[in-house]
Amino acid sequence: MRIRWGRAPWLVAACGVLLAGCASFDDRAAGQTFEPAPQLSAPAGPQPQLPEIDGSSGSATPRPSAPQTSIPPPQGCTDFDKAVIATCLDTVSTVAALPGTESGPAALAGERKSGRVLQVMTGAQPTELIKLDVDATGDGGLTGLALSPTYSEDQLVFAYITTATDNRVVRFTKGQQAKPILTGIPKGPTGNRGALATDGKGALLVATGDAGNPSAGADPNSLAGKILRIDTAGNPAAGNPTPGSRVYATGLRSPGGLCKSADASRIWVTDHGDTADLLFRVQAGAPLSTPVWTWPDKPGLTGCADTGQSLMIATSTAGNLQQVPITLDGSVGGQPKAVMDGKTGIGYGRYGGMDPLNAQYAVVGTVNKDGGKPVSSDDRVVVIQLQPNSGGGNGKD
Repeated sequence: MRIRWGRAPWLVAACGVLLAGCASFDDRAAGQTFEPAPQLSAPAGPQPQLPEIDGSSGSATPRPSAPQTSIPPPQGCTDFDKAVIATCLDTVSTVAALPGTESGPAALAGERKSGRVLQVMTGAQPTELIKLDVDATGDGGLTGLALSPTYSEDQLVFAYITTATDNRVVRFTKGQQAKPILTGIPKGPTGNRGALATDGKGALLVATGDAGNPSAGADPNSLAGKILRIDTAGNPAAGNPTPGSRVYATGLRSPGGLCKSADASRIWVTDHGDTADLLFRVQAGAPLSTPVWTWPDKPGLTGCADTGQSLMIATSTAGNLQQVPITLDGSVGGQPKAVMDGKTGIGYGRYGGMDPLNAQYAVVGTVNKDGGKPVSSDDRVVVIQLQPNSGGGNGKD
């Protein structure tokens, strides 16, 4: 039976004139093509029922909501924007979508500085599931969350955290203490941020920073600057490029987010380089040396979501979403467009983690308390539309 969420007051229509971006192609990627991966049949991730909108099914094109100017400003922790499902959190660097409830969308929200993981949902106060012991100096802390590939059976949640001695992956369930499954990932003054995602084949992908050592990403004996592929116990996953090794791809500096297409044929990672922010298409066993797109203005790429036609990437510095058109072979099909910037339409300031609810909607956290301009209800978790109205206009190089 389809769950009906009324007339979807939380729906966000990301409309408005698109801002000019500073994105540019990397010349090294010119002429490069990718072979599409075969269709996969791995278990699907959380797929909550979408609401019916104006009497039609959730698959129909949503009707845009009223302009943001019609929404009263927040009063304390009360936010009158129905797209906001949690308020008064602190630096929501990572989110993980949960199966929906009768009242609406639900997610886990991770606070980078405090280490708290909270369950948030429409119409309810956030509930703290666990408080992880983290070291948030520099860019560390709690920076990654992912549900188990078999979450409906085991209720396991994985987190990427920085501790006093290392970066590591832990797992937990509600009411139980966290258990480390992968420790000893190098820690440094910078480059501690990590990201998590499932790969659609029953394994967990772990993006690690280089801990401030640029040569670590190319060192096969280091866990830093890599994408690792592990099972739920932290061991090397079956089918890795090198049997017995956790390493899946090499060459990261400070990853912002990991995401995949609905059929898991494309895997993406965002990264923060010395002179530009970078987007990579991940290929098993290959070094991350040729980005498919670069942003010389360094907007602070974080979480992402692959809609099939485009890649939506949150930014923690520029305070917008970068809508990157993609083709079936996994290449960029045009210039990214900046949307949801708050200047010409709806916006929520600086964005952190993002995770799709399904092909149409995603949850995203804000990080306005980390160098932004927070309003009284920040930081927040918001439901966004993954195919916002463009309003015309293209970004610039």
